[in-house]
Amino acid sequence: MNELTDERILILDFGSQVTQLIARRLREAGVYCEIWPFDADPARIAAFKARGFILSGGPASVSDENSPRAPELVFESDVPVLGICYGQMTMCAQLGGDVSGAHIREFGRAFVDITDDCTLFDGAWTQGGREQVWMSHGDHISAPPPGFRTVATSDGAPFAVIADDTRRFYGLMFHPEVIHTPHGAQLLANFVHNVCGLSNTWTMANFRDVARGKIRAQVGTGRVICGLSGGVDSSVAAALIHEAIGDQLVCIFVDHGLLRAGEADDVIRVFRDRFNITLIHRDASDLFFAALAGVADPEQKRKIIGGLFIDVFEQEAAKLGGADFLAQGTLYPDVIESVSVTGGPSAVIKSHHNVGGLPARMRMQLVEPLRELFKDEVRALGRELGLPETLVGRHPFPGPGLAIRIPGPVDREKVKILQRADAIYLEEIRAAGLYDAIWQAFVALLPVRSVGVMGDGRTYDFACALRAVTSTDGMTADVFPFDMQFLTRVAGRIVGEVRGINRVTYDITSKPPGTIEWE
Repeated sequence: MNELTDERILILDFGSQVTQLIARRLREAGVYCEIWPFDADPARIAAFKARGFILSGGPASVSDENSPRAPELVFESDVPVLGICYGQMTMCAQLGGDVSGAHIREFGRAFVDITDDCTLFDGAWTQGGREQVWMSHGDHISAPPPGFRTVATSDGAPFAVIADDTRRFYGLMFHPEVIHTPHGAQLLANFVHNVCGLSNTWTMANFRDVARGKIRAQVGTGRVICGLSGGVDSSVAAALIHEAIGDQLVCIFVDHGLLRAGEADDVIRVFRDRFNITLIHRDASDLFFAALAGVADPEQKRKIIGGLFIDVFEQEAAKLGGADFLAQGTLYPDVIESVSVTGGPSAVIKSHHNVGGLPARMRMQLVEPLRELFKDEVRALGRELGLPETLVGRHPFPGPGLAIRIPGPVDREKVKILQRADAIYLEEIRAAGLYDAIWQAFVALLPVRSVGVMGDGRTYDFACALRAVTSTDGMTADVFPFDMQFLTRVAGRIVGEVRGINRVTYDITSKPPGTIEWE
């Protein structure tokens, strides 16, 4: 995306699980940014010509042997630098300050006292005020580097915010990128606009124009096949690629039998009939159910589904006479949860079926035009492309489908039970006018049977869990606060209308510590 604008920020990743949120906040502020590992090649960093650097948080301690450090180039480039948590610590240590193990550690909500004016605070914080932030640190600064002044303090961090106005270097002990720091997004916006002097050049209209050119340059006269599920990601990817190369794109809809009720028909109707995109429908459900029989481990299920998905593509590509490229709707959150976007130190949470490249035997190259977009940016791009709101606003749906909403072994009967329950749940959510207020809602069929009473008879059937969360990007999520009347109505319908379920629960776990999906 370097061609999009010369106004860009480089975020160096030291392993924080929320580094992606820094990028999200900058893009919300209309500024393009990329995330690279802290140990990226200095020559590559110099060639990027960043207008500012942000050093992320991370799990290390600067006092650890061989703990990560920022490239010296960062501090020698004559551009602004913002260090966040560990990023502040390593900046302090590298520029001549002192960092030591904390006597008072801070984790979670904390408060900082604003002791002086600072460009970062414009329109957000005022001198003498007290503001809520989100802390997560075990070290603290005992003496800032020469040239820095203290502009905010907290009980556990006497140098909670430090500033070197001459060099335009700033350090925050807290995490401004998370929603638990109420004015954090404004602080980051002030850094990129007021300190770095950047304007609002990051828009989906610009992205669309640049992405089309990049697709044409990569593909040339080759043929592209796209895995079309009917979800937001693959649909927007297909529409963008089709706009770029027209009939060179062939969409293949692999029906693995793990979709929501009625979705297969919806995919065919929308893309073949409405948008006139070449679409091949392959019912491969027998292959997937046979391969998944008896498999309980969630990682193994994901890998089986991903592997078979590629196998089916190879078969269909061969029938077409071959294809040069495989298009996928891979997004930023998919990548960061599998491995840090560009190979940084962030820990793997779970693997995603469409992340990690293609097997060596496969002769197609990947086309992933959405790989560095967040979900809400993909929705905005879909609207820019003219896709219907019913599709653009659809809740996220995982590539492995209902297989990861059925903990334990998967079979056709369990999928049918889950499809019925999920359809009822979503129908009630829409009827209540709550669909657009929820980021993602679904039912998970639990590997638990419980005793129940229906009529005069005893039942011994499955339990299910309803899940509904609010989020902006899928990186963090809070439970949606349904009222008990709604939950009781849904539970009554599911137990009364779905044979095989006799108990309904509601999952109230946030992310973190949980994930949105059950597997």
